[in-house]
Amino acid sequence: MKYAVTGGAGFIGSNIVKHLLEENHTVKVIDNLHAGKLENLEEIKNKIDFKKIDILDFDQLSNEMNDLDGIFHQAALTSVPESFLHQEEYTQVNVVGTENIFKIAKKFDIKVVFASSAAVFGNTTTIPIPENVERRPINPYGMTKLSDELLAKKYTDLGVKIIGLRYFNVYGPRQNIDYAGVITKFLEKISNKEPPIIFGDGIQTRDFIFVSDVANANLHAMKSKITSDYYNIGTGTKISVKELAKIMISLSELTLEPEYRELPDGDIITSQADIRKAEMDLLWKPMVSLEDGLKKFFPNKI
Repeated sequence: MKYAVTGGAGFIGSNIVKHLLEENHTVKVIDNLHAGKLENLEEIKNKIDFKKIDILDFDQLSNEMNDLDGIFHQAALTSVPESFLHQEEYTQVNVVGTENIFKIAKKFDIKVVFASSAAVFGNTTTIPIPENVERRPINPYGMTKLSDELLAKKYTDLGVKIIGLRYFNVYGPRQNIDYAGVITKFLEKISNKEPPIIFGDGIQTRDFIFVSDVANANLHAMKSKITSDYYNIGTGTKISVKELAKIMISLSELTLEPEYRELPDGDIITSQADIRKAEMDLLWKPMVSLEDGLKKFFPNKI
């Protein structure tokens, strides 16, 4: 099969590319290298067709995507704090760019699996969070992902095959520190023998999922007979940020105490995925525990 991965030089995208190649698919990578890095593809550069293209360039995208079996759409701006400062840019890239992908999918009858986010839910009181809970994002990044989901509904009503995967807190190798979640930021501090910084009181909870499990979920969604729906992609378990810091300090074998700072705007308090629907429909389940995931790449950081 022949697939394109937008944002394929990025953190999650490059992992999807790797998984596709392991299954002997033909892969075209679309990336403008704004956040993605060619070094993420260094080991496989001779096995892929790389195109430096911005997803806002509809004509170039059309020329490169007219003969595909599927599109994994991962290209996006993903920093919540930055989304407050650059709302128009986030709307352009995350919403207009995504609609370009949906337009191409309609034009050439291509199935799309795209990256949505748990940020669409906001601070819901329903925990674990099912897919059908009310979507009330509390930051501009989450708003762009909700807009993507509304666009997906518009295009699926027109017959386009689109599956949205609502990622919870993804972590793992090749995560960009500029857009990283708390695990990568903790690692950055601890690797410099500095105390990790906790925003707020640390009792806020997260559902951390290893990037290989996310990549695998994308492949399961693409190969499934499902033509349109949304799925939570997490582990179904939660841990507090304070407890996470404690575990990571313990793994480092350093004597450190976290530093506490004021909680920024737009930060979600409680996050935990209900993943039963993905397990049932996509025949997917996460395989890497948080402890095992940290052990996979944590020692290399110290």
